[in-house]
Amino acid sequence: MSLKFEVVEITKPEGTNVIIGQAHFIKTTEDVYEALVSSVPGIKFGLAFCESSGKRLIRVEGNDEQLKKAAVENANKIGAGHIFVIILKDAWPINILNALKSVPEITTIHCASANPVQVVVAETQQGRGIVAVIDGLTPLGVETEEDLRERREFLRKIGYKLS
Repeated sequence: MSLKFEVVEITKPEGTNVIIGQAHFIKTTEDVYEALVSSVPGIKFGLAFCESSGKRLIRVEGNDEQLKKAAVENANKIGAGHIFVIILKDAWPINILNALKSVPEITTIHCASANPVQVVVAETQQGRGIVAVIDGLTPLGVETEEDLRERREFLRKIGYKLS
């Protein structure tokens, strides 16, 4: 048996976030769509889900054609069964992660990020699977008191903390 590894660069439109996960049933696309539109009014997104049996199609949902296209392109590059890719804008992952975690078909969320993302994929004769996700860049140091103050001010400025 052979095993190959590949690093897949995730590409997404400027100002968007990506969520990559794994689920287990064709109903995933409709259930994720419902979870997203009911979580954040005005959310824009594209969702691609890779079937791993039957017709083995990339199933697509969403409400923005550009984001649907980006989700499909990334899901196709990953090419692993039962994975899904969501590209979103006009919402943040923090606004929808709990809703996604409550979708019964979802088994894993690998990442939710606006950062550069790479997916490490393993391939055997049977197919492909996600081994790891590289989210962002390596840390450059430990925050100082000034960095701590800036972080706390920023969170209050954008409305995620009140006091």
